[in-house]
Amino acid sequence: MDHPSQPAPGSPAARRSRLADLAAHAGVSEATVSRVLNERPGVSESTRQAVLTAVDVLGYDRPTRLRTTAVSLVGLVIPELTNPIFPAFAQAIEVSLAHRGFTPVLCTQSEGGVHEDEYVEMLLSRGVAGIIYVSGQHADAGTSPERYARLRERGLPIALVNGYMEGVDAPFVSDDDVAAMDLAVTHLAELGHERIGLALGQERFVPARRKVAGFRASMAALGLEVPDEHVVHTFFSVEGGAVAAAALVERGVTAIVCGSDLMALGAIRQIRTTGRSVPQDVSVVGYDDSPLVGFTDPPLTTIRQSVQAMSQAAVRALTDEIAGDAAARGEFVFRPELVVRRSTGAVPT
Repeated sequence: MDHPSQPAPGSPAARRSRLADLAAHAGVSEATVSRVLNERPGVSESTRQAVLTAVDVLGYDRPTRLRTTAVSLVGLVIPELTNPIFPAFAQAIEVSLAHRGFTPVLCTQSEGGVHEDEYVEMLLSRGVAGIIYVSGQHADAGTSPERYARLRERGLPIALVNGYMEGVDAPFVSDDDVAAMDLAVTHLAELGHERIGLALGQERFVPARRKVAGFRASMAALGLEVPDEHVVHTFFSVEGGAVAAAALVERGVTAIVCGSDLMALGAIRQIRTTGRSVPQDVSVVGYDDSPLVGFTDPPLTTIRQSVQAMSQAAVRALTDEIAGDAAARGEFVFRPELVVRRSTGAVPT
């Protein structure tokens, strides 16, 4: 079987293909890409940096005259991209870095794939100016902080998103998991629900532990009981949500708060397989406000993370460190927002 041949490097077809790739990645026209690469006027600095970022991220060589102005590289270590909240973080961080003259080197983790430590070694070999971690090993309460301490001893700036470790000399940026649970529980209680279940990923993760604490505190403040069997730990996935929902519905809950939107979608699917409806029989609340969950059936009530603000804060803290201006230590906590759609309703009579 014949395969279409690739255009020869340096040929007009190859140049057109490169321009199209760069334009699509940077979100500009091919004419704008051409102006940047040929150092022609009429392009804003932010657009210029976006194009140069695209050149580096896509692995193209810069024209010789532009190499002396190469932007610094920043590692971005992030979990698998199958959960839509992580591409949202990646895009927001990438844009914020580009506006500050830095190029992200994206490293995505997956179960059984390249480990965070291996990615870090690769990033160090490339001479990155710093690293941003999103929901990395720092979110695992059972992990030693030693890996991050070694980087700080080398003087490498780092910033960590959604997770916290005592003793790490770096800025942390997190969503307020406790406030998130209070928003969800209060909303459901106002709808008349008293038997509310909580579906989460593995218990060892800091955000999961904080959600449990927030959930129990909010229920207690309303005078509602939380039997241990109403808190189920599985995985932050569609399948994990389905397993948790099966157990919780069997135990008689009328509403379920989930640790991620993917879990919520799995819970809704599982509830329907039992012949029940959402929200007529069981209400479901997600977490993240991932892209497109407003268009699911039913549109998902969820807790919205402040992705843009959190990403900008992480980038600002890291680039300040790179510039020699030490960012404040400790944890910057951002308040989430309840987004009410149609997956929650009054308690069934």
